Amino acid sequence: MKLITWNMAHRGEAWRYLLDSGADVALLQEAAAPPADVAPAIEVDSAPWETAGVGVSRQWRTAVANLSKQYDLRWFQPRSIDVANYGELAVSRLGTLAAAALTLPTGEELIVISIYGTWERPDSATGSGWIYADASVHRVISDLTFFIGQQSGHRIIVAGDLNVLYGYGESGSPYWASRYQTVFDRLSALGLAFVGPQAPNGRLADPWPEHELPHDSKNVPTFHTNKQTPATATRQLDFVFASAAFRDRLRVTALNDPDHWGPSDHCVVEIEIEID
Repeated sequence: MKLITWNMAHRGEAWRYLLDSGADVALLQEAAAPPADVAPAIEVDSAPWETAGVGVSRQWRTAVANLSKQYDLRWFQPRSIDVANYGELAVSRLGTLAAAALTLPTGEELIVISIYGTWERPDSATGSGWIYADASVHRVISDLTFFIGQQSGHRIIVAGDLNVLYGYGESGSPYWASRYQTVFDRLSALGLAFVGPQAPNGRLADPWPEHELPHDSKNVPTFHTNKQTPATATRQLDFVFASAAFRDRLRVTALNDPDHWGPSDHCVVEIEIEID
C-alpha cells in the first residue's frame, strides 16, 4: 500500500499530478480546493479550504485524500479549540491538522494525520525580523495527542511540512538546532518515531551547504526556495513519524530527483506500508 505526503503549494495542477502518482492515500498540506474536473475522482473531508488566522488569507489547508478508493477512510472533524467538547478533535488552528482512520486489508485500523507548521513572527517590540514555525508545530503536536490513548500499541502515521530543520539550525546556529530538536523529541516522547525520509531513500543535496548542514547528515532536500531549483535544493522540511510498533513496516522515500520533482516547491514523499 502506498501513501504520500506533499505540500501542494495551493496549485491546481498539483491535483492532476497527484492522480497520476499511483498513491492510495495522500496526506496533503497547502491544499487548495481541487479543480472541478478532478474533484469527482477524489474522496476528502468536507472542511472549508482555508486555514484559520486573522489578517492573512490562506485559502488552503491540510487534507487526507482517498485517491484509489480501494480502502475505507473515516475522517475526523476538527473543531476549533474554543468550541470543542470532550471527545472531539480540538485543533488550535483549523487547517493545520487533518486526520482519518484508515482500514487496512488485514482489518487493522491505522490513524493517518497530515500536519503543517505555519509561519509566525515575534512581538514587534523585540525589533526582530525572525519568522518561525516551531511554535505552530508544538501546538499541532498538542492537538494530535487526542489520538494517543495508551503508552504503546497504537498505530499512527503523522506526516507533513513542519518548516523546521532536523539536526541543525540555519547557518549552523546551535540555538535554532536546539529549538528544532524539541519538536522531534516531543513526538518521540509520545511514541511517534521519526522514520524519514533520510538517505539513501532520496537524493542528497548537491552542492552540499558546507556552512550549514553537518557532513554526517542524512537529510534529503524536499523543498527549494524561489532562488533555487529542484536540482539545487538544500533543505528538508518534510518529515514522517510513526508509532514505534509500526515503524518497521514502513519505507519512506523522498521523490526529489530533479526530473520528477513535480509542480510544487516541495517534492512528494512516498510512504510504503508492508501489509501482513
